[in-house]
Amino acid sequence: MRIFQGTEELESAVGTHLGYSGWHSVTQKQIDTFAEATGDHQWIHVDPHRAASGPFGTTIAHGYLTLSLVPMLVRQVYEVRGLRMGVNYGANKLRFPAPVPVGSTLRAGVELLALSPGARGYTVTSTVTVETEGGGRPACVVETLSLLVP
Repeated sequence: MRIFQGTEELESAVGTHLGYSGWHSVTQKQIDTFAEATGDHQWIHVDPHRAASGPFGTTIAHGYLTLSLVPMLVRQVYEVRGLRMGVNYGANKLRFPAPVPVGSTLRAGVELLALSPGARGYTVTSTVTVETEGGGRPACVVETLSLLVP
């Protein structure tokens, strides 16, 4: 965990890899709960018996479930102190290069691309790469935007 004392200190880290989160296990219960919350009950996610004979041999996490883990994982990588708040502002690019089979463990690496001042605070642009333990390709690569309000 890297701790930055304000946006000036964070600015000095632009262009660097900030580190990795801890590992997070994806369970079938988590996948099922996400399906309930979003209404996405596609069999590849929620039907272990049918998915066993499908293309991955098991259920897989929704891509957007993987994406929804990004804020939790990033909070394990770095923190900026001295702010009134920080909020998700959006994403510029998003890809899901590889599936996340149930039981996988994931972690996120964070590269800080830019810190830009604006009317409401600072916009942080980062590339977050979510990888599966033992996997070849990343599960998710996203360029995130966060708004930091001093």
